[in-house]
Amino acid sequence: MANTFKGYSIDLTATADTTVYTCPAATVAIVVHCQVANVDGTNAADVNVDLVDSSATTTAAIVSTVSVPADSAINPVGGKLVLEAGDTLNAWGSDADDLEMTLGILEIS
Repeated sequence: MANTFKGYSIDLTATADTTVYTCPAATVAIVVHCQVANVDGTNAADVNVDLVDSSATTTAAIVSTVSVPADSAINPVGGKLVLEAGDTLNAWGSDADDLEMTLGILEIS
């Protein structure tokens, strides 16, 4: 088994259900870090994060319309989040270009 740590940085858009990460085939991924920063110096912005379970064809909200204050950050995933092959993490904000997401993921293949 190969263990690979990967880091991602994504500018969130205002388009609902935007995929920010997809777990590769024959892989289990563990989200060990997820932070959303509001880089707007004046206004708060809302963030949404969903887990789409490809094997059960269900979507579960991780956070829904949570306000991120201006010049602040939140960690929407409170602990580790396990994704199986084909599962996706979707995220979007209330305003384009206000929110930035960083992910730390361990892929086990």
